[in-house]
Amino acid sequence: MLKPLALTVFLLAGLHEARAEEGYPTHVRVDYVIGCMAANGNDQITMRKCSCSVDEIAAHFPYDKYVTLETARVMQDAPGERAALVRGTGWVKDLQDEFRQIQVAADLKCF
Repeated sequence: MLKPLALTVFLLAGLHEARAEEGYPTHVRVDYVIGCMAANGNDQITMRKCSCSVDEIAAHFPYDKYVTLETARVMQDAPGERAALVRGTGWVKDLQDEFRQIQVAADLKCF
């Protein structure tokens, strides 16, 4: 009985990883929608607009770039010399600008 259960867990884990590789994981989308709703209103209409926005972003900004962007944001906010290496770096600014353009386009479409 243990072997079929272990196989089921293994298969379900594989399905979860496959979905995450195809795009943004659910928890990242939910986190984005929660932040969007906090900034724009906590009602069902805003939830739908924020969901639309993150879907548009995911369609035009690959998840691996999003992870890089979020990592750079955390590093920029950190104190110390290591964080200073990320602040003002050209590629980080370019990535932030690209994301902002996609985010604005998504908001124009969804809001």
